[in-house]
Amino acid sequence: QAQFVESGGGLVQPGGSLRLSCAASGFTFSMYAMSWYRLAPGKERELVALISRAGIITEYSDDVKGRFTISRDNAKNTVYLQMRSLESEDTAAYYCNAAESSVVTTPLHDWGKGTLVTVSS
Repeated sequence: QAQFVESGGGLVQPGGSLRLSCAASGFTFSMYAMSWYRLAPGKERELVALISRAGIITEYSDDVKGRFTISRDNAKNTVYLQMRSLESEDTAAYYCNAAESSVVTTPLHDWGKGTLVTVSS
């Protein structure tokens, strides 16, 4: 059974940076694209970044493009999200999940507990 353990969230001031990590297990990590999602109060869960199996293709939502960078380490079964120039609108719980590919992006597994990012002065 696939499991995801997200970490690295916290309280940060506007303009600050955070690096999130997601340790995955229970499936062949290198065979799947990986995605970061976020869930903000009163909003639906949204896809913010995706990376292909080998890390060659990355995609971002318009809201985070140019500020967030997704990366992965297949040897460690871990995906990362480097977040810079954080804004209050980035406040949310962040989750990772696997996807079939960079084209078929539907999340494949149950969600982990997520990691909370709060951007506030």
